[in-house]
Amino acid sequence: MALVKSIRGFTPKFGKNCYLAENATVIGDVVMGDQCSVWFNAVVRGDVHFIRIGNKVNIQDGAIIHCTYETAPTTIGNNVSIAHNAIVHGCTIKDNVLVGMNAIIMDNAVVGSNSIIAAGSVILENTVIEPGSVYAGIPAKKIKSTNQELTSHLLDRISKNYIKYAGWYKDESRVNEK
Repeated sequence: MALVKSIRGFTPKFGKNCYLAENATVIGDVVMGDQCSVWFNAVVRGDVHFIRIGNKVNIQDGAIIHCTYETAPTTIGNNVSIAHNAIVHGCTIKDNVLVGMNAIIMDNAVVGSNSIIAAGSVILENTVIEPGSVYAGIPAKKIKSTNQELTSHLLDRISKNYIKYAGWYKDESRVNEK
């Protein structure tokens, strides 16, 4: 069973049909929308500021979602995929975004809708990423714009697949409870 912990008077709140892996951790002032998933060894830690997460967000294995005390909360929109071992810290991520594996997004950055942050990229503090952009590198720079085909093929597919994967795990746990 996932570690869901209250701290400083805040208890995480979850929407409908969410999945938390057995060793996922969700702490404090976290509000999560519907059909979200937090995978193995992922941490969502709202102990020093709030974290707000929209609908259909998947936070994959080893990812860390955190914020900065009293200055930089974290807000994640709808239909967002945070890939394995990514760090999302004190920033805003709009709708329909893919944050690649091992990417880092730092305080007060804003990632516009329909964007992709490439694997291993570092988005520096206060960076504003225009909607429909692909950013890569250290520090990350715009390398191209997205298009409808890329967004529907990649972003929608990953989001829908993670809802499906979560269903597999929920079904398996129901079988094991019998």
